[in-house]
Amino acid sequence: MADTLKREVFGQTTTGEAVYRVEIKGGGLTAKVMTWGAVIQDLRLEGHDAPLTLGFDSFDSYPVHSSYFGATPGRCANRIGSGKFTLDGKDHQLDLNENGITHLHGGTDNIAKRNWTIVEHDVDRVVLKIVDADGRGGYPGNSTILATYRVHGEGELSVTYETTTDQPTLANVCQHAYFNLDGREDTLGHDIMIAADGYLVTDERQIPTGEVRPVEGTVFDFREMSSMKRFDGDQQALYDHNFCLSNERTAKRSVALARSLHSGVSMEVRTTEPGVQFYAAFKLSVPVPGIGGRTYGPFAGFCLETQIWPDAINHEGFPSAVVRPGEVLRQETDYIFSKN
Repeated sequence: MADTLKREVFGQTTTGEAVYRVEIKGGGLTAKVMTWGAVIQDLRLEGHDAPLTLGFDSFDSYPVHSSYFGATPGRCANRIGSGKFTLDGKDHQLDLNENGITHLHGGTDNIAKRNWTIVEHDVDRVVLKIVDADGRGGYPGNSTILATYRVHGEGELSVTYETTTDQPTLANVCQHAYFNLDGREDTLGHDIMIAADGYLVTDERQIPTGEVRPVEGTVFDFREMSSMKRFDGDQQALYDHNFCLSNERTAKRSVALARSLHSGVSMEVRTTEPGVQFYAAFKLSVPVPGIGGRTYGPFAGFCLETQIWPDAINHEGFPSAVVRPGEVLRQETDYIFSKN
């Protein structure tokens, strides 16, 4: 390993495995990435003092207090209703890790909560790998997931996930960073645009009903830049919804833009994925300090999780979340930061 590469032991798992943290630099960005959960632990933009993402200064806070900060959940991110699905005529029951009734982000022991290995590490790029074993969480097949993070160009963080399997299975991996573009206590002063004409209606368990509802005339219409803080009548709108970008995976295109007028920092999102989950982090309440002693309460960050639509396997007409032997599920997203 070249002397210019920065790699350190950042902590250890409960089973004694070393958790490494590596640094990559390029395009005016510096990212620190952990092997545990393939987590983006810290992300900085040259000329902007505050971190761009939420996280912790020490590893010990992550397993106990992290709400998937900068993590890579899967093998199937987001929710699956009752944890049930049928694939090729065979019924499967997944781990019900959300209130005992819903499967979320791949289950209790999902890939965001386990240690990955470093495959490659260059000055501006790191590649991590994990094998999700057959039967783990109830999923069929041994799945291998590669995560590639690269910082380059002008403020560009490129994230690529590649999933392969030895049996037909579900796969849907995403980057779960919570962004904050000005370092303030909440992001309600941010503006956002999401290039989606529809969103998924959900039930009380946040499982899609199957209806794709037009955003027009609703508080979900972010097709033009507007404040994240909106009101639905007298109530503030609370966002944890999938916005429908397309009916299938496409060539990478621009799908969202967020900015803080306080800091002048903007973030454009480009992705291949058919959906983006906009989570405004209204449920956030972290009892320990974040990076630099920051307090993470409601709305402290926001997520734009580019992915296949939630519960897709159980809804006809939703984009496919199935991957088969011989196929490579390649999911690409770029986050492009700039400062006025």
